[in-house]
Amino acid sequence: MNHSAGSFPQVIAVLPAAGIGSRMQTDCPKQYLTIGGQTLLEHAIHALLRHPSIQQVIVAIGPEDTHFATLPIAADVRVRVTFGGKQRADSVMAGLQLATGADWVLVHDAARPCLHADDLERLLAITAHSQVGGILAAPVRDTMKRAESGISAIAHTVERQDLWHALTPQLFPLELLKRCLQRALDDGANVTDEASALEHCGYHPLLVAGRSDNIKVTRPEDLALAAFYLTQNQQEHV
Repeated sequence: MNHSAGSFPQVIAVLPAAGIGSRMQTDCPKQYLTIGGQTLLEHAIHALLRHPSIQQVIVAIGPEDTHFATLPIAADVRVRVTFGGKQRADSVMAGLQLATGADWVLVHDAARPCLHADDLERLLAITAHSQVGGILAAPVRDTMKRAESGISAIAHTVERQDLWHALTPQLFPLELLKRCLQRALDDGANVTDEASALEHCGYHPLLVAGRSDNIKVTRPEDLALAAFYLTQNQQEHV
């Protein structure tokens, strides 16, 4: 699987977007909040489709979703839609069922609009030497505390060396992810991201250092920060 510079295999992207984003305290799901006239979901999709290796994006929406069909991106022939489930893993699995014709699949958060092209390029580059895949991640820089069970008091400080924040996109061989995700779901494992499904099956995905501005919008104050980062990214490409 050796690739020349800038040459990668075809990749299908899956975006789980069936969540309701209760922590945002808004009337609409967080992926449909807007920055600069586009929803977070549209920003996330466009960041992926700018790369020539990503031929198709599959968006898993909620069955009651009335927003997606109204977006201009819904008319893009490279974008397909399916219905997701209550949990992230269910939505990803629904997307994987539609993913055919590519050896690799990339999963990205619908509310993570600030993906930088350099990070995506670095992640895709692992297809040249990995059979397992990997994730974008950022080393933990803050002091980490574990709380006492059930109360807001410190139990102890967690050693931050070798701790990483898991980001997205996460990139894996399509059939391997399908197999591991199904087994993890069958086993009732706690699947908080796609890498955890592979870990459950004994694999060790790679950590690809990513930019810390690749934030996920989960709280109201995140929106202004994401808008700032998007503006900075756009200025870099002018």
